[in-house]
Formats: sequence, structure tokens, C-alpha cells
Amino acid sequence: MQKLENTQYFKVDSEPADGARAVLAAVYEALTEKGYNPVNQIVGYIMSGDPTYITSHKNARSMIMKVERDELVEELLTEYIHTKEWE
Repeated sequence: MQKLENTQYFKVDSEPADGARAVLAAVYEALTEKGYNPVNQIVGYIMSGDPTYITSHKNARSMIMKVERDELVEELLTEYIHTKEWE
């Protein structure tokens, strides 16, 4: 049984943020062009791992599958934290 007194430390090896950022931007654009709600579709993909949430338009599906889902979450969370005005 795992000890619950200690906090687990999660470290992701740093890769260029531009990789995940560029993929997210390209996928967002492709989903928008096809008339999908890009936020819903990307969240669906990240939560499930099912690539069919992402259109194959402009090669978006194969691009997003080359990036680990935890890297996508890290990029999104980092950007959110950097742009959030904390009260």
C-alpha cells in the first residue's frame, strides 16, 4: 500500500515548449476550420487518448499523436498560469 503522508514528485524532462505549443496551435486551427469546437475536442483527446477526437484535416491527428498527452497538459497549464491574473 502506498504511503499517503508524502507528496509524490512528478518531473517531466524538458523538451522544447514550442513543439507542444506548435502542435496545439495547428490542431486548434484544423479543428476550427472543420467546424469543431477545438477546446472540447482537444480535452476529449487528452482525457481519453482516443485520436478520433482530432480531425485528420491538415494532418492534425498524426501531429498530436506524436506529442505525449502529459506534455500537452503541461503546456496548457503552464500557459494558463503565465496568463492568469491571480487575485
